[in-house]
Amino acid sequence: MADLVTQEPRFAQFKLVLLGESAVGKSSIVHRFVTDSFDDLRESTIGAAFLTQTIQLDERTTIKFEIWDTAGQERYKSLAPMYYRNANCALVAYDITQESSLDRAKSWIQELQKQASADIVVALVGNKLDLEAERKVSTKEAKEYADELGLIFKEISAKTGEGIKDVFHSIASKLPVEEKLNSATKRRRNIDLNRPSTNNQESCSC
Repeated sequence: MADLVTQEPRFAQFKLVLLGESAVGKSSIVHRFVTDSFDDLRESTIGAAFLTQTIQLDERTTIKFEIWDTAGQERYKSLAPMYYRNANCALVAYDITQESSLDRAKSWIQELQKQASADIVVALVGNKLDLEAERKVSTKEAKEYADELGLIFKEISAKTGEGIKDVFHSIASKLPVEEKLNSATKRRRNIDLNRPSTNNQESCSC
């Protein structure tokens, strides 16, 4: 019986927000993750887009990401707090061929440190690894910055799919899964305790 309990599947849900300058490939990253597809002509996101995807963390544990893909244009910046508020994790993307995009990513990370949850899991992600010949941001520079702040760091290509699953798995592995599962179990127990009994009850007119 104990073995059966141990093998019970587990499920936890987390909110993830994508941040970064316009045209760094945020939508392409999430669509590669969710649908394993890439579109060279993808239009810029307006406001934000919402997608979901699950990932198998281990044999028993499934993680569901509720993903908010935010617009990178400056005119939408004021909307961002609405999406990263209460987020469990954030993927902050930059384009390895554009130095300014790393600076913008750093400013998003600073904003998250000030405004988001203190325990938010943050990944700094360099996209467009397929354009290595046009690289302007060195791996060393970005990694040193990420290491200094204790961030996950990955370089990926939404176009080829290289590193996409790996970065989301790395984020999932840093999330407080046990805490989430324990909290959900306590809530279910409280609901059960507060639910009126449906057992046959004898009426008493005394």
